[in-house]
Amino acid sequence: MSDILWQPEANRIAQSRLDTFRRAINERHGLDLASYDELHTWSVEQREAFWQAIVDQFDIRFHSQPDAVLREGLQMPSAEWFSGATLNFAEHLLRRRDDAVAVVAVAENGQREQLTWAELAQHVAGFQNSLQAAGVGLGDRVAACMPNTWQTLVAMLATTSLGAIWSCSSPDFGTHGVIDRFGQIEPKVLITCAGYRYAGKEIDQTGKLNEILQQLPSLRQLIIVPYARAQARSEDYRTSANVTLWNDFYQPGDEPRFIPVPFDHPLYILYSSGTTGVPKCIIHSTGGVLLQHVKEHGLHCDLGPGSRLFYYTTCGWMMWNWLVSALAVGSAIVLYDGSPFHPGPERLIDLIDDERINVFGTSPKFLATLESSGLKPRLSHDLSSLKTLLCTGSALSPQSYDFVYRDFKSDVCLASMSGGTDIVSCFVNGNPMSAVRRSEMMGKSLGMAVEVWNDAGQAVIGEKGELVCTRHFPAMPIGLWNDPTGEKLRASYFSQFPGVWAQGDYAEQLPHGAMMIHGRSDAVLNPGGVRIGTAEIYRQVEKVPQVLDSVAIGQQWQDDVRVVLFVRLKDGIVLDESLQQQIRQVIRANTTPRHVPAKILAVTDIPRTISGKVVELAVRNVVHGQPVKNTDALANPEALEQFRNRPELTD
Repeated sequence: MSDILWQPEANRIAQSRLDTFRRAINERHGLDLASYDELHTWSVEQREAFWQAIVDQFDIRFHSQPDAVLREGLQMPSAEWFSGATLNFAEHLLRRRDDAVAVVAVAENGQREQLTWAELAQHVAGFQNSLQAAGVGLGDRVAACMPNTWQTLVAMLATTSLGAIWSCSSPDFGTHGVIDRFGQIEPKVLITCAGYRYAGKEIDQTGKLNEILQQLPSLRQLIIVPYARAQARSEDYRTSANVTLWNDFYQPGDEPRFIPVPFDHPLYILYSSGTTGVPKCIIHSTGGVLLQHVKEHGLHCDLGPGSRLFYYTTCGWMMWNWLVSALAVGSAIVLYDGSPFHPGPERLIDLIDDERINVFGTSPKFLATLESSGLKPRLSHDLSSLKTLLCTGSALSPQSYDFVYRDFKSDVCLASMSGGTDIVSCFVNGNPMSAVRRSEMMGKSLGMAVEVWNDAGQAVIGEKGELVCTRHFPAMPIGLWNDPTGEKLRASYFSQFPGVWAQGDYAEQLPHGAMMIHGRSDAVLNPGGVRIGTAEIYRQVEKVPQVLDSVAIGQQWQDDVRVVLFVRLKDGIVLDESLQQQIRQVIRANTTPRHVPAKILAVTDIPRTISGKVVELAVRNVVHGQPVKNTDALANPEALEQFRNRPELTD
């Protein structure tokens, strides 16, 4: 068992919303659930009672009452949740109408805006009126290519208040990245910024937008937010749709109206990364997203009225959808647009103190960069408001766990999470009742029947295998766009183990209930037929101080697979034989000889998706001379050229 780095005090546990929920379950059902693990087991074995308790705990308001919590067939996917029920998503995020701050929006250049709960509702009411006047109704798609600002939030809430479907990308997506997404769903309305800022630069979007507009014939209304291009004019844009500037499109109204829709009515369309083909358009349901998110915010993150949540994300990543749902539990949210390191590495740490953030969300890459920059927030900042540090996007290294408790804050719940765009939420999560152990994720999310299976479809503990979910859950997508028979959905998630959701993560359940993610299943290495998760290698490479970043792939070689490791080194460091041996020794000493790379090569950049994930499959394709599709999904597609035709890989 790994070392315990942090243990919640008894008083903190007792005051948490999760423990209050546990006591309420015990009282209601005459039980004696004493621990998180016992509560989780009950939540899976008694799913109907559990999800009804979530409805009650968070006062989910149905316009029409359900006639059953769950009806399901013999195997997934065949569930009908809360049949007969109607509700509205935006209504739950806008329940407060007081003058407390609901949203703080901070831009990279220091501009700060805030909206109270009452003001937020007024903005939504005005935008709702204008959307209706533009012909938006049930099931219509409203798309946005927007920075993380309050305007984006208002537009989403107005869209979903009408029962229309919201879909979003961020302005850093390339032309084809946007067309590959929005071109499939045929939006009626597009909301976009005329320009955006990143790392001190202002980027004009006009040329790119005009290319995109030619590929969206369904568009009837284009709404331009000037943002980083104040001189934007409606006549700059070539489209047959109506073109209106944001401030001309609407004025704040009075009270928004909320159109009730069925529980499984489409709410969001999100997209797979699109690095191996045209992105999948994943349809998420109104009730499923709402229930899953209030559970995660209210119970796992201990958010509620008086709390403030921040997550560093763009609007093109599912974490934006996750972040804004915190409004449904009465928590305020802090939005940030721009580089997390401009003008310096302390930018977001300053935000914790400036905005009194209680729950701060980020990525493993951010924490690793903070450490390499020499920043010690514990010494330079107050951080007294910070209770929980969330982290997701990839596996969090043991070194980053040490960094957080040594140099960031010693009294904080470090909750490493794992889920995905596929469920717009988490399978594995933190919670305020459990201890934090080095390099481990605390455990499974409530209501999620998560297991790790071997190739034979048997549940295993203490062994690596496929992360699966064996029972229905409300946040399962209701379909993929243009997949009327559900064939693509079943092929995507249920083909490996028929009737069981396979997430595509290579994972491990530890004997005491904690979880570890060892990488994506499709990036698993197979030297000599032994499966190795790439995260197992990265955890070791991160111990080598000369290495800033790395990517590992399996190269087809002499009827087998050999491990190839590419490293990005600190400035002035040369990958000589001595450093190669140092890297190999660290990997061999802490894993197995199979993990040791046959080749170690230097590169100046590692390709990543726009949401910051390393694209091992794209690197593998380039190394093998195969095409890489949809490079617009990458933040730095030019980096791929460093992996092409490397002479070192021919012997």
